[in-house]
Amino acid sequence: MLLEFRVGNYRSIRDEQVLSLIASTDMELSDTNLMPTGLKAFPSALRSAVIYGPNASGKSTLLFALNYMRAVVAESAAIIQPGQTYNVQPFKLDQAFTKAPTTFELTFLVDGVRHQYAFEMTPQRFVSESLVVYRTSKPTRWYSRRLMDDGETYEYEFSTYLTGSRKLWQDSTRPNALFLSTAAQLNSELLSPIFRAIVESIAYLPAGSAFDPDLTTSLLITEDGRAAIRDFLVAADISISDVQAVARKGLRQHIVFHPGGIAPSSPEERELFVPVFQHTTAKGSAKFELHEESDGTQRLYGLAAPIIDVLKRGRILVVDELDSSLHPLLVRRLISMFDDPSMNKAGAQLIFSTHDTSLLDHTLFRRDQIWFTEKDSDQGTKVYPLTDFSPRKREAWEQGYLTGRYGAVPFFGELPDILKHEFPQPRTADSESAGPARA
Repeated sequence: MLLEFRVGNYRSIRDEQVLSLIASTDMELSDTNLMPTGLKAFPSALRSAVIYGPNASGKSTLLFALNYMRAVVAESAAIIQPGQTYNVQPFKLDQAFTKAPTTFELTFLVDGVRHQYAFEMTPQRFVSESLVVYRTSKPTRWYSRRLMDDGETYEYEFSTYLTGSRKLWQDSTRPNALFLSTAAQLNSELLSPIFRAIVESIAYLPAGSAFDPDLTTSLLITEDGRAAIRDFLVAADISISDVQAVARKGLRQHIVFHPGGIAPSSPEERELFVPVFQHTTAKGSAKFELHEESDGTQRLYGLAAPIIDVLKRGRILVVDELDSSLHPLLVRRLISMFDDPSMNKAGAQLIFSTHDTSLLDHTLFRRDQIWFTEKDSDQGTKVYPLTDFSPRKREAWEQGYLTGRYGAVPFFGELPDILKHEFPQPRTADSESAGPARA
């Protein structure tokens, strides 16, 4: 369960920004949109959060930063090689920040216990790292690690709560690797569950990407998986009555993202499974392959496996531009899956960005679930919640947002005369060339 995420000096984010899923004391939609934490300080957490803001305001940066932190934890010890640098980008519009470290911090629950994990990094090395655990009302820093003034050696501090081969883990931790990742790789009994909680809990889906349909297709191979996908598509009301996987021969290439860059593998011929959809009407039925379906259906099909997996395992789904190619009512349906305790029994969470202002609805969200991003005068991203404006309970959120009451909207100056400039005539397609119908 994610409670807070903090990030500073990363891409368009200069000063530290925070996205919180800790619920306020507001009782609106508390029976559906909240889940208990078991903590006295924070009794409830949000099942979902939505982020609004104009283009280039930092929505995508905030969500990508959360996944980047996950990827660094996952791969710093296992994938990143000695001496290899990270593709981490500090804020470039302020000279005081270009050489400063980027900071990440997560506050989350593992087996009902609050954990706070943070690190600072440059492209070459980690500057600091710490883990604070709240097993009692008094927090305990299990360990901390900080780069000394010589820029080479590290100072470590350990709590007696952290048992195991601490000296071995410390000596095995490279400057460009995290202590948490190294200790987990060396089978630390206490740190391995925390490592897995960070790495395995977050499922990130970027904007504009064609979600890998193979994840969903792999579920079709079993009868239970096929039934789950079929029911998911039928529940979305897109006129699909059945779906099945059909074996074909083809080439397959894997592309893996890691903090150091992108690593494609060589294509290999293998047996592939492709989805085939059954559409049935009163006058007949027909089968269609995925490429014959609409963009919305293709996107929904790609989303099916991640959403089902997240709901079943209680993970955190992070989606940039959830509304892309999807009808607003379908987006509402997907959100309601997370905010429905009878469906979301494992405590899954949804964090997404959107431009669809129709979702600013009192029947769908609480005030503390709505967040905004905008750029300040120095072009740094600011992240803030709707609750900062203390809106009335029945205030028209959509109208307030579109009229600029909450900020985070584009500011348009006077439209310039773009036609006053002289420029070459653009080349046009040859009228004799083959068009789509003749190709």
